[in-house]
Amino acid sequence: MAWRGRAKKHARKMQMNPVEKPVKKLAVYMYYVAGAAIVIMMLITCIDIVLRLSVTLNTEYGWGFLAAFQPLPGTYELVCFLGSTAAAFAMAHTLVESGHVAVSVLVRLFSQRIQAIIQVVTGSLSFIFFGLLCWQSILYAQKLQKYGEVSMTLELPYYPFVYGMSFGAFAVCLVLLLRIIEKGGKVAHK
Repeated sequence: MAWRGRAKKHARKMQMNPVEKPVKKLAVYMYYVAGAAIVIMMLITCIDIVLRLSVTLNTEYGWGFLAAFQPLPGTYELVCFLGSTAAAFAMAHTLVESGHVAVSVLVRLFSQRIQAIIQVVTGSLSFIFFGLLCWQSILYAQKLQKYGEVSMTLELPYYPFVYGMSFGAFAVCLVLLLRIIEKGGKVAHK
C-alpha cells in the first residue's frame, strides 16, 4: 500500500512544470533559513538562561568566580527578529507541503469540480492577501530605512527583517500562483 503513495508522488514529480521546480527549491532553501533561525533562537535563549543563573548564583551565594558572567544584552530583540525570520521564511514551504490547517469537512461533500473551483477562489483570495502583505511590507521597510529606525538595546535596523517578511510573502504568492494554475487547469478540463 505504501508503494502506491510513493509511486503517485514520483509521478507527480515527473509532471512538474519548469517553473514549479525552482519555486519549490526556493521554498526548501527558505525553510532551511527558518530552521536555522529557530536553532539560533534556542541557543541564544539557553545561553542567556545559563548566564542569568550565574548572576543569581553570584549574588545569592557569593560565588565570585561567576562575577564575570552577565546576561546577553538584547536577547529579547534577537529572539523577536529571529522569530519573524522563522515565521516568514517557513510559510512557503508549509504551503508547498500542505502543512497548514485546512477545514474541509463541508468541501469534501461537493464534487471534484466544485472542490477545485473553491480551491481556485480561496487560492486567489490568499494570493491577493499575500500580494498586499508583500507590497505593504516593502513600503514599510522603505520608510523604516529612510528614517533609520533601530532596536533599542542593540540598535539593529528593523528594515532588513521587514524586507525578509516581504520576501516570504512573495514566495507564498509564487506557490499560490502555481497552485491556482494547477487547480484552474483541473476546472477547465472537467
